[in-house]
Amino acid sequence: MTSFQVKDMTCNHCVKSITTSVHSVAPEASVLCDVAAHTVTVSGQHDNKLVENAIKEAGYTPVRQSLTNVVSPRS
Repeated sequence: MTSFQVKDMTCNHCVKSITTSVHSVAPEASVLCDVAAHTVTVSGQHDNKLVENAIKEAGYTPVRQSLTNVVSPRS
């Protein structure tokens, strides 16, 4: 799973553009966009760099987020 902060994603048109662009390079990936939080989360099979470039080519400015609150399952 990869998350991006996309501050210039402001509406549902942006969501559609980003989702379409991501699916052009990662057709099987799941794309979750949160307009209020300005985040795009991509899960499933994908190449982070290709996804990031696809979002840029759609006209947006993605910043990859690090996962800081990862909780390991108990054994």
